[in-house]
Amino acid sequence: MTTRTATMPFPVRLRSELKLDPVMLIIVMLLLLGGFVILASASISVSDNIAGNPFHYLQRQLLAAAIGLVVGSACLFVPMDFWRTVGPLLLLAGLGLLFVVLMPGIGVEVNGARRWMRIGIMNLQVSEPARLCLILYLSGYLVRRARDVRERFIGFLRPMFILSVACAALLAEPDFGAAVVLLATALAMLFVAGARIRDFLLFFLVGSAALAALAVASPYRMQRLTGFLDPWADPYNSGFQLTQSLIAIGRGEWTGVGLGDSVQTLFYLPEAHTGFVFAVYAEEFGLLGSVVLISLFLALFWRIFGLAKRAFDSERFF
Repeated sequence: MTTRTATMPFPVRLRSELKLDPVMLIIVMLLLLGGFVILASASISVSDNIAGNPFHYLQRQLLAAAIGLVVGSACLFVPMDFWRTVGPLLLLAGLGLLFVVLMPGIGVEVNGARRWMRIGIMNLQVSEPARLCLILYLSGYLVRRARDVRERFIGFLRPMFILSVACAALLAEPDFGAAVVLLATALAMLFVAGARIRDFLLFFLVGSAALAALAVASPYRMQRLTGFLDPWADPYNSGFQLTQSLIAIGRGEWTGVGLGDSVQTLFYLPEAHTGFVFAVYAEEFGLLGSVVLISLFLALFWRIFGLAKRAFDSERFF
């Protein structure tokens, strides 16, 4: 998409030519289609056991991808200035999602955490759209208040106060990982925006100390942390998922056992079709396949950073 078309009024842009990055598009489509294949392999047993349909989770993922493609295509026609203008509304929407999911009867509890909302046949993990809303708001704030962020502590403190409220809501679900990711992303954005090093380091140290204290004070989080650091210390309890995933990765060796021949998907590896799908991929495609997958993600990041640099060079900071 050219700079000229991007700055046109919204109705005019609907009639303007769109220029896409073909390399990025190819990488995204390869990752998306490859994801369908490995999801089908990783979920076939659990789908058949839960729903009596071996492609139950694949069909749900296809529906989610179709919705994502439609919404993403529509966003191509929305000027960036629109997202910057509606930043305060996005902030309210993001915080609203994080708090409404905590209400009884609205939030869906799974494995002791209230992180989801039921929308039709799908469960929406609200932290995902909420974090996007908060990041868009923060982007607009950093553009509007660039001087305050660089020169005044209050300019740095305002967004961090809002993000602290959002992190508190995430921790109440609880979703410790999402809170850490949101805070780390925000601090990185503030650093790139030119925040003073002393302000950045002060909040970084305070935030790190608070998160560490929360991890140590909670037996559940401490168990997760120690299980991650040494899963073999308790391989049948806190370290069970990690040890099983490591077994799956080890079975893959160089070239893998072959698509559909994973043993760990036969109810050895819990949540094999969600958070541990990479372990199944590594088992079936081996080290070489894993290197290819990681290389695709690295190539995607390279194109994204290249696009960011072009936007920066043309002074389109948002």
